[in-house]
Amino acid sequence: MKLAWMAMAAALPAFAVVSGTVTNGTTGKPQANVKVTLFKVGGGMEALKTVQSDAEGKFSIDVAPKGPALVQTEWEGVTYNTMVPPGTASTGLTPTVFDVTKQAGTAKVSQHMVLIEPGEALQVSESLFINNDTKSAFSDPTAGTLRFYLPEAANGDVQVTINEPQALIPLQRPAEKTSTPNVYKVNYPIKPGETRFDITYRLPKADTFASRVLHKEGATRIVVPKGVTLAAQSITSVGTEPRTQATIYDLKAADYKVTITGTGSLRPAQDAAAASGGSDDSDDSGGATIARIQSPVNEKRWVIIPLGLGILMLGFVLLYRSSVVALEKRAARK
Repeated sequence: MKLAWMAMAAALPAFAVVSGTVTNGTTGKPQANVKVTLFKVGGGMEALKTVQSDAEGKFSIDVAPKGPALVQTEWEGVTYNTMVPPGTASTGLTPTVFDVTKQAGTAKVSQHMVLIEPGEALQVSESLFINNDTKSAFSDPTAGTLRFYLPEAANGDVQVTINEPQALIPLQRPAEKTSTPNVYKVNYPIKPGETRFDITYRLPKADTFASRVLHKEGATRIVVPKGVTLAAQSITSVGTEPRTQATIYDLKAADYKVTITGTGSLRPAQDAAAASGGSDDSDDSGGATIARIQSPVNEKRWVIIPLGLGILMLGFVLLYRSSVVALEKRAARK
């Protein structure tokens, strides 16, 4: 009888619908005691079952996912996602987790883009690309993993959208005040790889913009749409992006103030109107009439606009990077 029970127990993993081994990317070894949850994906996420990895990092979930599924692992408070598309093997999965560190300097800003769109209001969108080249996840709930300067005129009204490795969709996280005036923090783990933080806020209409760069590493560029120019001793024009005709400026000072001439936007017309509070009026350039956004959408514009703008900024940055390389080569030949 005892042998029969042992045989059944040994056979159980063979009936597991979803199985695999969790590896710790920091140590390179299998990781025990990792929380593993199977989610059904489609019209939302529904948790089907949660187990823990054993001493050898192995896990087995005896639930059959219908349609696309996701295996989420959690280690030291940080979650990681592994997609299981329909028709693919759901056994032999190898999700990876990482130990968490609070060590400063683990994650560094590689690129900081500041997009200024002047119109009926001053719309500002900052994108920070942060690289974590280590084998640990950076998390500091007390100090935050990202700190940024928010002009006082924004009145603390800011939207933070995060695109991280393995993310299914952009994530929204709150910005919290710190003890330093106008400095805010975001508490979100930065995993190995590149994470992008998109920070969007609106200021009253003005012909100047002043801010501060808090990170010491990485290049900071200011971008303005076609028809807009900036002037300041702390900036230098590095050229025009070919597709959008936006002008790119290199910033050389941590504290800066630029004078703005002209108006313009890189957004589609309706998004630009929503961002500046516009309605059925013509745009600043005297172009086509902008249709009013219906109230259900208008009420949620602070959710919709940052997500769309984040996609826009990502495409622009990719174009920008290639154009800057060409500009630098051209300058070197001269």
